[in-house]
Amino acid sequence: MILSDTKILECIETGEIVITPFDAKNMGGNSYDVHLSKHLAQYVDETLDAKKHNEIRHFEIPEEGFVLQPGQLYLGSTLEYTETHKHVPFLEGKSSTGRLGIDIHATAGKGDVGFCGYWTLEISSSKPVRVYAGMPVGQIIYYVVEGDVERLYHKKDNAKYSKQEALPKESMMWKNSF
Repeated sequence: MILSDTKILECIETGEIVITPFDAKNMGGNSYDVHLSKHLAQYVDETLDAKKHNEIRHFEIPEEGFVLQPGQLYLGSTLEYTETHKHVPFLEGKSSTGRLGIDIHATAGKGDVGFCGYWTLEISSSKPVRVYAGMPVGQIIYYVVEGDVERLYHKKDNAKYSKQEALPKESMMWKNSF
């Protein structure tokens, strides 16, 4: 079951969901629109290694915007900080973003109950496209969880992306044993 706009607002009031900054104009009937922050990053090395900590370089989107290039992976972040204490948050791209040929996540659209932080976006584009800090890029949908959650994400010792900061975060795959 997906939360409606009135239920999302009720959960914000009780503290079960936190969205900062919050603006009611970003509410949809069953979602909340999130925006691209000014922070982007790219990996330094051409070839990435899943067993290695791959370094990234951070940069900011200038006021005149930044042109995403096809065939490149950019890490971005949401302007909004979120917390979800009883529901499963899903981040999906907005149709207007998709119609510009922009994908905002490669695989990681689902958060866990207990996620607290800014969302890192795995951005790619099919055509060169200029993006701007503050533009709407996605929407968060909240799903009801049936049953009690014993392992809240922000309380797990091995949570690699807990308390995620405003800067995009590189892959932490290297912390896994394989």
